[in-house]
Amino acid sequence: CAPQVEDVGTEARRLSRCLSLGSFPSSGPSQAEGEPGEQANLERVHGSLRFSLYFDRLQSRLVVTVLQAEGLQGRSHTQSLQPFVRLRLMWAGSEGVEVEEFLDEEGEGAAHVLCTVLEEWRTRIVKDSCNPLFGDQFSCSLQEEEELHHITLRMEVRDFDKFSRHMVLGEVRLPLGQLKISYPLEVQEDLQTPQKDLVGQVLLSLKFLPTSQRLEVGLLKIRTLPTETHSDTVLYARISVQCNQCKLRHQKTSAVARCQVTVFNQVLMFSLPEFPLEQCKILVSVYETRTTRKSSKRAIGQLTVGKGRSSEDRHWSLMMRSVRQPIAKWHRLFI
Repeated sequence: CAPQVEDVGTEARRLSRCLSLGSFPSSGPSQAEGEPGEQANLERVHGSLRFSLYFDRLQSRLVVTVLQAEGLQGRSHTQSLQPFVRLRLMWAGSEGVEVEEFLDEEGEGAAHVLCTVLEEWRTRIVKDSCNPLFGDQFSCSLQEEEELHHITLRMEVRDFDKFSRHMVLGEVRLPLGQLKISYPLEVQEDLQTPQKDLVGQVLLSLKFLPTSQRLEVGLLKIRTLPTETHSDTVLYARISVQCNQCKLRHQKTSAVARCQVTVFNQVLMFSLPEFPLEQCKILVSVYETRTTRKSSKRAIGQLTVGKGRSSEDRHWSLMMRSVRQPIAKWHRLFI
């Protein structure tokens, strides 16, 4: 459903703090593997976020109003911030819906509950403010009230960057099933270090050809949580390779109709610089879009694989031990 945005800035000024909840524990890794730039800026999180929640039982409609952020701090005390808030409704399956065929980096089995994004919204940008007043309201229809027990509201406060390298200043997470929101509830939460949600698996194939200095990246399958997707919903991936500080031209797969296990079986080829590979990072970004109408893409998740100066992941090691042979391995997809 399309988000509904209303300017309630005047009302926000009149609202007082009614409730301050303790932080709920977050789950999942603290960083997505594909966003190292954010990790360096998240050692200290400052500020809080004030918002209100309401579930209209008559219309089965969830209403979220982002009111104000306070005490934000950027990379330096003198930096001018341009904050905005990205909201996501994360729907998690039951504990029995777990990732299969996955081994963590230590080789031990790991069970993770898959999530999916039901709705995604974004507030307006407030320029030059460490205490921005938003007053943006969003709403979404739910089939029944019991869905709230599966939904976590995730709100990231970000500093806008014109090159889309938005820095995450912190986040707030609230499991909606733990709150009584049949009446409007105002909440103020301290920002926490952002966490990432596991949204799927990608079966990736890597092949290194040393003589021709080429790297073949094969996107074989993507497994996501089954949802009620539209018949015209498709997935595609954007694959970028950075080798020895040299960023190669990215490539895209063709779009494939989305299902629980989306089969691609597509191979993309990258020509590498002709000198020793000290570093090589492969970034896979998965997007969802619609084919029958003009709509913007929506990020599904990201993963990275490759070699650093002092370490390399298991998939890269296996590929280098078996040059000229494709090596396939499942990877976790985070958002």
